[in-house]
Amino acid sequence: MSVSRHPIALRLEQQVGSATKLLATVMVLPLVDGIFPALVVAGVLTTATGVVETGILIFGGSATAAVILAEMDGSRRQMAGSVLLIGAIIIPLAAVEAAFAPTFREFLNLPVFERFAGLVILTIAAKTASSEIGEHLPSPGVIIALGLVASFEPSGFELQTSPEYVLNGAAAASVGVAFALAIALLSPHLRGRVDIDRFRFGSAVALGVLALPILLGPFNLMQTEAPIALAVLAVTTLFAYDPNAGPADGLADEGPGDDTDGDDPDAGADGDADSAGEADDADTAADADDEEDADPTEPPLDAPTAPGPIVDDDVAVIAGSEPSAASDDADGADPFADDDSRAPWL
Repeated sequence: MSVSRHPIALRLEQQVGSATKLLATVMVLPLVDGIFPALVVAGVLTTATGVVETGILIFGGSATAAVILAEMDGSRRQMAGSVLLIGAIIIPLAAVEAAFAPTFREFLNLPVFERFAGLVILTIAAKTASSEIGEHLPSPGVIIALGLVASFEPSGFELQTSPEYVLNGAAAASVGVAFALAIALLSPHLRGRVDIDRFRFGSAVALGVLALPILLGPFNLMQTEAPIALAVLAVTTLFAYDPNAGPADGLADEGPGDDTDGDDPDAGADGDADSAGEADDADTAADADDEEDADPTEPPLDAPTAPGPIVDDDVAVIAGSEPSAASDDADGADPFADDDSRAPWL
């Protein structure tokens, strides 16, 4: 599996600690730094497409997927319980923050503030895609604060709320929780098969596409309700998913000691073939020796006829004379004395 080592994620991991706390921090962060309220005030959640895109890309996205796939351990039931516990916190918070959106809209210049909301999304996209670029960009909270100052128009403060904003805010948070829950339930299959860094870069592109209609509103460009950002995210998921990778590769790449287990039929067949070949070679050599022993060589042409078998090619030795020679030696006779009974060439 490709584990994302993004510097921002590493810093959060070091500061928070456990995987559940890290996931809660990642999913609550849009509510804390003001990204979600800015999108609500900018009117992004007024359509069903905006609700789904905000839930998946803001509350879910690559950070949530990376934490679940790379950091969280345990069974699917345990991970799902952690996600639902976090959802029980962020959904009411999102509803409360969305409830104050009409109040903020009363004393803000919305066209100006919407441009800053688009800049916030682009900043998050840049920080997600590259940590080096993100180091030179201000934090989202700073941009939102500047947007509030630039678009502030005091015209009398009046607390207002609307059930529509509350429902849309809770629905967006619910979509993010559902995304995280789906990742947790499919984690045994997705872990090792999803390239986290590739998915992270694709999520950054999708965030940039989400920000373009907001930034290009004054020019009347890309003003459509088509889910372009979701389409980009779907293509990114397709390219980041590798069905041939995963835990199966780790099981296949065992240590070198496993080759001697005898479980490999090919290895056993090769070993049997080698053993059979060695046995055939040994049998051939034994047959050759038997043939040499069974077929004595012919004596030299100038050698006299001997009553016994010939045991050498160059020297003809009477096999039957060896015991007599041994007995002569035993009697103490001189073996070098002239004796007509011996063969003349000895």
